[in-house]
Amino acid sequence: MGQGVEWAVHTCVLLAAVPPDRGMAAAKLAEFHDLPPAYLAKQLQGLAAAGIVRSVPGRRGGYRLAHPAAEVTVLDVVRAVEGSAPAFRCTEIRQQGPAAVGRAHYRQPCGIARVMWDAEAAWREVLAATTVQDLLVEVATTAAPVAIRRTTDFLQEAAR
Repeated sequence: MGQGVEWAVHTCVLLAAVPPDRGMAAAKLAEFHDLPPAYLAKQLQGLAAAGIVRSVPGRRGGYRLAHPAAEVTVLDVVRAVEGSAPAFRCTEIRQQGPAAVGRAHYRQPCGIARVMWDAEAAWREVLAATTVQDLLVEVATTAAPVAIRRTTDFLQEAAR
């Protein structure tokens, strides 16, 4: 998984803290986490194409969550950035090399593929059960008070 997923999830959590009638410019979203604006813009495009965020023009414009944070899962964000393709792709290498036998002898999925698919299903289940709102609550209850104050100050200045 690329770092764009981390950036996109953090961006969604930050947007969840922005009042619903306001937005944040892409440059301000990048500034908050000290990210390259052009690369974050790519992640924002993926989030917008997936309907997770929307871009609002005008004086109070910028990016906003397109849905309440409680309705956006981390899996939604991962899919928006990385796509829905499985993380593990079995190429059936057990059917190659000196121990290979005909395809008819490989009736069951490879044990390695099976465990990887099971792990991915569990991973996706956790991501699907975790919302951006859940993460916002966790940040609000675990972050250092000074970080929360600085975030609040930043949002008051940056949200339009």
